[in-house]
Amino acid sequence: MFSTLDVDLRPGCGLGAFELGTSLWNILHMLRQMQHLFPQVEIKYDPDTSSTTPIILHLRPHLDLLFSGKHQRLRTICVRKLRDTSPPVTLRYKDTVLSSADEVLRRVGINRSFGPTYAGDDLRYPGVWFSFEEDVIGEGLKGALHREDRLQEVKRVLISQKDLDNEQGDALEEVSECSVMNGDIALATAKVSCAYVHDGVTLRFYPSTSTPIHIRIGTTTAQDLAVTLGSPLRVHYKDDERMTIHASVHDDLDTGYFYNYFQHGIDFYISGNTHIVKKIIMHSNVPGSPLFQVYKRCNWEIEGKPEDDEDDAPPTKGFYDRFETISRFLGPREPPQSMVLDRTIEEENITLPSPPTRLHGYDGIVLEVSEASQVLSVTLF
Repeated sequence: MFSTLDVDLRPGCGLGAFELGTSLWNILHMLRQMQHLFPQVEIKYDPDTSSTTPIILHLRPHLDLLFSGKHQRLRTICVRKLRDTSPPVTLRYKDTVLSSADEVLRRVGINRSFGPTYAGDDLRYPGVWFSFEEDVIGEGLKGALHREDRLQEVKRVLISQKDLDNEQGDALEEVSECSVMNGDIALATAKVSCAYVHDGVTLRFYPSTSTPIHIRIGTTTAQDLAVTLGSPLRVHYKDDERMTIHASVHDDLDTGYFYNYFQHGIDFYISGNTHIVKKIIMHSNVPGSPLFQVYKRCNWEIEGKPEDDEDDAPPTKGFYDRFETISRFLGPREPPQSMVLDRTIEEENITLPSPPTRLHGYDGIVLEVSEASQVLSVTLF
């Protein structure tokens, strides 16, 4: 016997526990706690553009969640197979049951609850539209013409932000800033002009009116991080000594520890002697990579030197750029010799099509790169 999936419809805002604008990392983390309701979760994306691909989470059999390609934010929610009873779904709007095992959602019921709207193949309202076609999310939004039968049965319900649901809008565009993003990192910028790359990273947060903070390598302390970012989700003490063969004698004497901010997509390596930040690692959360969903996507960029003193828009490269592009940005010469890293070699239950990555080192920067030339993480030191 299946338990009923009982969800409230909030046009322009969300459905049940799912809020528009929420990050992919947060949604998947929440779904792990809701396996009794969603035992089957399928992740769909384009492997050829893995760093910028829109992602669909298919929660069998009723829900499709579409996430934007760059910021990995919940953009559109689709409720489908309303008559499927495994499990049955109850859809509510305010105090009214729109659809349930005993109540079929029809055109007349929508008109009764939402009032009149513009003529078209579907019934569209700000933040929600009702379709009489069986198409899955992301496929043709234009259905065949129907006569406006008042008893016509609704097949799909789609919820999106009110400023993104117009008929001419791009269904795959980014999500507008909203309150659910508050406290998340909007942008992390590392400068490579002069010696700034060794200086750390500037973090900008949602809402966009928030004051940026600067995490400085060699200056910011563990206590500073706790004050500005809160307590890390995990403190990891360095116990893997395999890389010490590449380190200097001074580094070898300082074991250090990591502050892991999975919810921000950032790690900080901190000196065990001085408790000052020595390295910053920012993660791209690329689907199909070994660390996918361990960290939230950090929207990082590397900022170059302005062309002149009056240049208000210095050149930048970000996680969405391919390795070859970023490598040329960091230095005109051939990419430096790389080291191979296989994060899955000791994991028996992880199978990936191309798990090995390569580490490319530059002055103050290390890039971890996939076989598809996607930059999975950037380390500043």
